[in-house]
Amino acid sequence: MRKTHDPQPELGEVGIESIELDLRSRDDIPALLIGLQHLYSDKDFRERLFALMEEHMLPGVDRTVGRPGMEMWRILVMGVVKQGLGCDFDRIHELANEHKTLRRFLGHADVWDKHRYKYQTLVDNVSLLNPKLLVEVNRLIVESGHAVAGKKPGAPLRGRVDSFVAETDVHYPTDVSLLWDAMRCLIRATGRAATENDVPGWRQWKHLLKSVRKLFNTVRSTRRASPERVEEYLGRCRDLVLRVEGSLPALAANGASAWTIEEIEGFLSHARRQIDQVDRRLLRGETIPHDEKVFSIFEPHTRRISKGKAGCPVELGVPACISGDARIVKTIDQWLKPNDYALLDGTPMLLDQEANAR
Repeated sequence: MRKTHDPQPELGEVGIESIELDLRSRDDIPALLIGLQHLYSDKDFRERLFALMEEHMLPGVDRTVGRPGMEMWRILVMGVVKQGLGCDFDRIHELANEHKTLRRFLGHADVWDKHRYKYQTLVDNVSLLNPKLLVEVNRLIVESGHAVAGKKPGAPLRGRVDSFVAETDVHYPTDVSLLWDAMRCLIRATGRAATENDVPGWRQWKHLLKSVRKLFNTVRSTRRASPERVEEYLGRCRDLVLRVEGSLPALAANGASAWTIEEIEGFLSHARRQIDQVDRRLLRGETIPHDEKVFSIFEPHTRRISKGKAGCPVELGVPACISGDARIVKTIDQWLKPNDYALLDGTPMLLDQEANAR
């Protein structure tokens, strides 16, 4: 049994619309609670919000039977506070039990209500706010904010926007170094899996790793990468890729975990791509199209971004923007791609396909 919000107040409970907040406080919590108070005071918005949460939260569960579950309003309050503060569940657990003003917003009286939340209860319930639901809630909140600002639907919005690059921890990518990254991870993962599952052919996998590294060192510098050395490097990599492909059925048959097989297949995909690109660029003289390039096998979302800044012409990372309004982000979706990050009013949000589509 799960309620949206119990309309019957307990003894000593203060209505959410009547809770007094310190408007001069510079802390994050009062700012978040002021926004929640405004949203709760709007009856039409509150009904739409609860209907949306009922639709997405455990849709196959009958809410009229069973033990009482946490109210949806309490789940929303703690989810918003957790996201706004950027904290973990340990701090939310402490705030929910000890923060007087936050407990008022959760519907607890100051004196009479001794209810305490358990850590796992918070984790299980706040986790029900899945990304798809949060995108829908964000849309409702933006509409409410536009109504407060007096903006009509479709009216042009003006605001300040700035962009920057959230740098990823990667080394400078070259095709031969990325091939070495893929091969060393491929050999290590396959060798360890073969040793654990009694698959022959990989007893000397550490020696194979050293031999590939030795060949990589002969081509890592452009002035030293003669065609003969590149051919030898690629030939060794191709032989090991074929050996791994031949060992995969034996690994699966001997009980290697699905996660291990998936990991090896992922490194195989990277190795095949880099072998092809090294061959095309260094031996055939082709120019690799930018869309085919990968700048890190460990953080494949990394992109090469040139903003023309003095002293730093090229940056490796993920583009992000800072904006005061979600609709402004939508006007630059030709620059932002899926899995990029945007900061909306200082709150990080992952832009996915559905969010960009809206």
